[in-house]
Amino acid sequence: MFQRTAEIVEQVPMAERTFRIRLACPDIAAAIRPGQFVMLRLPGRTDPLLARPFAFYDTTEDCTAFDVVYLVVGKMTGLLAEERTGNKIEVWGPLGQPFLDIGEPERATCVAGGIGQTPFLAYAKELLGTRGYGGLPARKRVGSVALYYGVRSSSLAAGLEDFLNAGVEVHLASDDGSIGAKGYVTQVLERDGPTSPLIGCGPEPMLHALMNLAAKWDVPCQVSLETPMACGIGACFSCVTKVATADGGWDYKRVCVDGPAFDSKLLLGAFE
Repeated sequence: MFQRTAEIVEQVPMAERTFRIRLACPDIAAAIRPGQFVMLRLPGRTDPLLARPFAFYDTTEDCTAFDVVYLVVGKMTGLLAEERTGNKIEVWGPLGQPFLDIGEPERATCVAGGIGQTPFLAYAKELLGTRGYGGLPARKRVGSVALYYGVRSSSLAAGLEDFLNAGVEVHLASDDGSIGAKGYVTQVLERDGPTSPLIGCGPEPMLHALMNLAAKWDVPCQVSLETPMACGIGACFSCVTKVATADGGWDYKRVCVDGPAFDSKLLLGAFE
């Protein structure tokens, strides 16, 4: 993990209340892997006092800077949206674990809701072998990658061109029917039929629906949790989640150091 003060290289609007911020930080850009995250804090401020976790979106080709994509939902993200090129941000990372190993299947299916698509761009590039991350060489691991992406309305759909340009097959759903199919993204996935493996990120109700669907289909599934965090390094135990244990019981795991991605069977098993 590196702790740095990084300069803002770009601050680009992507959709309604959604921005991509690029931070110049070669140490983190060269080390981070898809599925990991960083903590960001605005320097010189005591409100908000604590940093916030943000999923890793992508790096520049030369790995001198990395991107995160965020939705303005509270004070921290509202202030972050006011920051301009040349300003500085406190950042530490890479944090957490990369996505779990899925082997080399013919197809990988990522399922996102809300702002949950953000970890999947770099992941798709890594799986398709067009980019290597964390010092690893590029290597094709899957035949194709599909993204099932659900939003409330078309104005909130962010990064579609990035995914299409990366060679990802995109399926859309919206609550109001303004883009893609009307309804929940998991309904679209279920309509299209069983696929494996599944990788999800988004609101908790969507993840529960996805985990239940994976159990119904009996296919591998991992979900990346959007749990609030205070430190990001496992010291405060504020981001624990219940997971099933081998003896049939359950235990707590820290999302920031043991996750954020977990095998869905472990999460479902803890609540059975």
